[in-house]
Amino acid sequence: MKIKFPHIPYVSRKIGIDMYNSGFIKFNQGIEGVVKIAEEVITNDALKEKALDEKTENILEENSEDMHIMQVDRRSMFWMVKKRLADESDFVLKHDDRYNKLSHEILELSWKKNYIDYSVSENRARNIIYSSIEEYLKNFEKIEDIVVEKLENSSKKLIPGTPEYDLAFEKYYQDELKKRGMF
Repeated sequence: MKIKFPHIPYVSRKIGIDMYNSGFIKFNQGIEGVVKIAEEVITNDALKEKALDEKTENILEENSEDMHIMQVDRRSMFWMVKKRLADESDFVLKHDDRYNKLSHEILELSWKKNYIDYSVSENRARNIIYSSIEEYLKNFEKIEDIVVEKLENSSKKLIPGTPEYDLAFEKYYQDELKKRGMF
């Protein structure tokens, strides 16, 4: 599953919290430095994928007439072109490999900036970060459903898309993350 831009701050905070709570990663300062590194690394990765998607779309647009004549499924063609472009630019699309790469980068940068130290294998420390990403992505849809249900059952009827709705959604979302130790 792809990490979407609105979720980056939350998954980054979860990474920091889980690393802190692991018991074998020592923080030399607070978790904020690690959270910031995680946010930067994940944002850069998301921006690269966005650029790859845009490049893929441009190629499909340039060849839309040919695709129509040959009755090519646009969605299938999108993934074929995106995969080829990703291979050419060494961008990892497979989520397991990608999260592993992100985990390695976050751990390495956090250690190089002296935010953390660890006495276990790099693999074990990196697995904390990987697991944080996986767990967040597994749970965010459930959390969103709970928040939407709370908003629907609220005495004050809010209209989706309005600033009031967005603020209430954000507040309930953060409350649900806090209940799960993810914020």
